[in-house]
Amino acid sequence: MTTDAEIIRLSLARPQEFAALFDRHAVAVGHYARRLVGADAGDDVVSETFLVAFRRRADFDFSHESALPWLLGIATRLAHRSRAAEARRWRVLQASARVAVETAVSDIEAAAERADASSRLRALVPRIRRLSDDDRDTLLLAAWGDLTTEQIATALGVPVGTVWSRLNRIRRKLRMEDPIAGDQDQEENDGRAHVRA
Repeated sequence: MTTDAEIIRLSLARPQEFAALFDRHAVAVGHYARRLVGADAGDDVVSETFLVAFRRRADFDFSHESALPWLLGIATRLAHRSRAAEARRWRVLQASARVAVETAVSDIEAAAERADASSRLRALVPRIRRLSDDDRDTLLLAAWGDLTTEQIATALGVPVGTVWSRLNRIRRKLRMEDPIAGDQDQEENDGRAHVRA
């Protein structure tokens, strides 16, 4: 099977070959972009991502077989260019939490679990909003982009150790204000040595 790197290399001489990269990754980039900035803006980000990638295809690091981290890195940077994208991102997140709460559920236990999850999600939104742009991008690439640590490092152009460090810092920040998670962490860590990343 042809790797993404081979497709991009071929497209340098035959630009029409680049269409295979779009066919292969447009859905994944689309899902990520729409979660990042909402449906309407997400479609624009997808189009612009592949346009930028096509124009800059000679800059691709051909040591990587997959172009998905590179494409998601471009999409992340494009989303940063618009302040409105940030506002849309949080409106979509808050709307999905409201829908979860308003959904009629016949099972009482399931309804309680949904209310609890929605409450936790609403509590997380301001804490996530307070994260630095770098930390928030790292979190969203992991949670919404479903990338590995190595792929996040490629997407953001940082060392893998930096990604690990950011993820550990994010976990600590998001747990600090959560008394339930704090109690669970204490129980899990009793008698264990703490290791710094």
